[in-house]
Amino acid sequence: MKEENGIYLFGIIRSEEKESFGPVTFDEETTETYTVNFKEAAAVVAPVSKRIFTPNRKNLTAHQGVISGMMKKEFDVVPVSFGNVFRSEEDVNALLENLHPELVKLFPEVHGKIEVGLKVTAKKEWLEELTSGNETLTAQKKRVDAKSKEAGYFDRMKLGEMAANLVKEKREEVETDIHSKLESEAVSAKSNEPSGEKMLLNGAYLIEKEKEEAFDEAVNELHERWKDKVDFHYTGPWPAYNFINMKLKVEN
Repeated sequence: MKEENGIYLFGIIRSEEKESFGPVTFDEETTETYTVNFKEAAAVVAPVSKRIFTPNRKNLTAHQGVISGMMKKEFDVVPVSFGNVFRSEEDVNALLENLHPELVKLFPEVHGKIEVGLKVTAKKEWLEELTSGNETLTAQKKRVDAKSKEAGYFDRMKLGEMAANLVKEKREEVETDIHSKLESEAVSAKSNEPSGEKMLLNGAYLIEKEKEEAFDEAVNELHERWKDKVDFHYTGPWPAYNFINMKLKVEN
């Protein structure tokens, strides 16, 4: 069966002019980016040779590279998630026409703003210290160690629950101290579901570009306070992925 060509969509910017963001390589094929324009909305796209997209790291990096290029040119970006491929430019144009009322409201909301992310993960040594310093948890661990695997099944379950509650308690502490502080410095903030047992915070923050340096300083101050207990993974700038809820209809 012959594969169909498609039009890959990166994101939408506010521009009445035709724009280009250079070449991009997907699955070892290099193609050029350009815009499909409808009034003041411009969809940044690239032709691709197949519409079933490979969700690998290299393609994701290529997608992010084009997004970064859009931001470097000082465009306010309405982001589109990785992997959206349309049949034709006409379909992209129809999408812009359908979304136009929503885009008119979104462009001012994202103007001059960027998203940054902060993941806070507990250091293994700190968790072990907390565990060994908790008398109730230590006593439960001794009960588990004293029994056979079969006999200690329910004791192990209880131990797991106790450890999870300890991590939950520390997540609440991080929410209060770190997330709340950064939320007060941001236009908007979200605390997303942590991924992994040791992650204490998975935060996203929408901030004004002109206040990025001040926000960075707030992150650095918090890191100094917490650096012996946790690791910070600070990312960005990104478009407002976590603060825009826009559904695209892609007909495959």
